[in-house]
Amino acid sequence: LSVPSYMDSTSTAEADYAVFLEKVKRTVYIDNLSPQVTESVMRTALGQFGTTSRAVVSEITQFPFMMSGMPRPARAFRAEVEMFDDRPIKPGRRIQCRWVDRKDPDFEVASKIKCLVRKHAAEDLFLLQQQLAQEEKLAKQQEETLKANYKKFTIIDNVVSDGTAPGLAKFYNMKVFDA
Repeated sequence: LSVPSYMDSTSTAEADYAVFLEKVKRTVYIDNLSPQVTESVMRTALGQFGTTSRAVVSEITQFPFMMSGMPRPARAFRAEVEMFDDRPIKPGRRIQCRWVDRKDPDFEVASKIKCLVRKHAAEDLFLLQQQLAQEEKLAKQQEETLKANYKKFTIIDNVVSDGTAPGLAKFYNMKVFDA
């Protein structure tokens, strides 16, 4: 008894789709991330939650998302099938395409959808540019704060190491404790 080849491909497609659905269940979508965030930074930041996607979503919803020691305005959602561009075709689903004539009543709908898609693409680009500008501004502020703190610690270290602190302590009749 031989099995037709289309039955093999159907069972393979069903198995592939089942594996994909498991991937979706294990995936969390993080919103409001900078385009500059790398995969290693995300792995480190998400490592604090363990491996349960439900924990990631609930924790980020309740508490600020900390990345590299700084809170970020990120939001977390459970992934949905539609979020994946590389999703396999659902078994049993058929997509049909056809040209729509200008006289067809669906032509107006298709034209509106086409314009809406272009508008959304332009809005997405604008929002990404704004987000990148805000992230660069935040990075610059954090860099300036880091430089100011480093300068303060350098001054304190120099005062302690060159003997100025013990001299001032002696002048003001105070004790200096060595660390």
